[in-house]
This record gives sequence, C-alpha cells and structure tokens, in this order.
Amino acid sequence: MNLTTELARPVSGYYLLGVIGNPIAHSKSPVMHNTALQEAGVQGAYVPLHVEPEHLQAAVMGMKAMNFRGFNVTIPHKVDILSYMDELDESARFIGAVNTVVIEQGRLIGYNTDGVGYVRSLKEEAVSTIEGKHVVVIGAGGAARGIVYALLLERPQSLTILNRTAEKAEELAKDFKVLGNVNGYSIDSAEQVLAQADILINTTSVGMHPHTDQTPVSIQHIPEGIVVSDLIYNPLETKLLTDSKHKNCITHGGLGMFVYQGAIAFEHWLHVQAPVEAMRRAVLASFTS
Repeated sequence: MNLTTELARPVSGYYLLGVIGNPIAHSKSPVMHNTALQEAGVQGAYVPLHVEPEHLQAAVMGMKAMNFRGFNVTIPHKVDILSYMDELDESARFIGAVNTVVIEQGRLIGYNTDGVGYVRSLKEEAVSTIEGKHVVVIGAGGAARGIVYALLLERPQSLTILNRTAEKAEELAKDFKVLGNVNGYSIDSAEQVLAQADILINTTSVGMHPHTDQTPVSIQHIPEGIVVSDLIYNPLETKLLTDSKHKNCITHGGLGMFVYQGAIAFEHWLHVQAPVEAMRRAVLASFTS
C-alpha cells in the first residue's frame, strides 16, 4: 500500500487497537502489535477482546464509541462482521470475510490481509514467482478463501483445491473461476492431483498443536523437491513440513503469513511502515517465554 510519512490522526493522541475473537487468550497478535507500536515510536496499545457471537454488534459499536483506531477479527467473527461495515476493500468483498477493520472518522472499513500476507511470505521465503505454477491447496474453509484469491492474482497455470468434502472444494472453485484456472476435488484424488504439483499448501488445522502427529495428506503422495507450505505456525514446523524435508522439498511455515498479515493491518491503521523483523522476533520469543 502507499504509505504517508504522517500517522493517521488519533482523537486523543493515543492509538487504541485490538483483536476480537472466541477464543482469544492464545492469540500472539497482542505481543506482536504492541512490539510494533513500541518499535515505531507510536503511543498506543493493542488488546485482546473475547467476544461471544451474540455480542458482536455491541462490541463493534463499543470500539467505535471508545475511539479505537482499528482492530483485527479472528474466528468465529470474520464473516459475521461484514454486516457492520460501512465499506469493504475489494479483497474483503471478493473473499467474503474481514480480518482487519479501520475506523476512519466514525466509518468502519473492512479489509482482508490474510491472502496478500501469505503470498508475500511465500514469495520472500520459498518461491520467487507463482506465475505459471501448478498449485494445490488443501482445505476449503475461510482461510482457504483468502489464500486462493491472493494466489490467483499471481497467475498460476492452475490451482486445484482438495477437501474432505468434494462439494465444498467444487463450490469454492466455482466462486473463483472468474480469476483463473481453478478446480475442486475430494482429498481422495490427492495422489493424481499432487503428481502434477509445483506448490502444495495446507490451509487446514490438521497438524496444529496439540495434534502435532497428524498430516493432511500422505507423504507418499508428495512429489520430490516441490514447495510445501503450511499455514500453521504452532508448531513452527508441522509434521507435514518435517516429512516433506525427507523428500528434498522446499518447506514454508505459517509464521511469515501471520507476521505479514499483521504488518499490512498495522500499515492500514497507522500509515507508517511496519517493523516486520521486530514483529517476527516478538512472536518467536513468545513461544519460548
């Protein structure tokens, strides 16, 4: 995004930011964003807010009344929050989910920074270009929507969605057909589909702590030497990634996506460059503290 040298103007000279979700106590966003505020020399605070679904509207109106500059949105509110937005960025409108809200002169503007944050991380850490590649995405949930949208903007040769339920994969593919060559199949087709893959991306929670012994697809079906990426960042290296290393694959974990989606949100709120490396260090340190 285009950044100005001036901060967005707070009402009180102090920036209130936060994240709403249920549950929320596990979130690494507060440690990451409070570090970012400190590194950027900005007076403010970022707080975690546990919000039950039936209290979503009240929470949004409360943050608006208390002059919050903005907030992040996580499970399970990313879709329901759409009802309370005054404006949607193109990405949020197309994806049908919001993970970042900016409050600008009393108006709530919704963005989705997940997909663009993920692609930025993937290109910086694992593969320089996605154009012309055969990409396979496992999962057809909310996370997959943002990832698929951002990937298709990079013009891959093909994008195939694999999901436990074939109908969900087909439905997601249909939603994004206008952006490129995208198809959906059951995970039972993994062996045939993965044989042609250049990049494999897991968007499901399979392998996330505490179920770290699980993988979303058999290692036997993963071709030698491809790029294998996992959105999960706890653990930092999932079993899928560990197993893929034994097949000489280039592996990519979810920490970079988490940091970059947060950095882009930070820039939307404050119009200053996010201190990405400091944010990354803060999240890494939180795993060992």
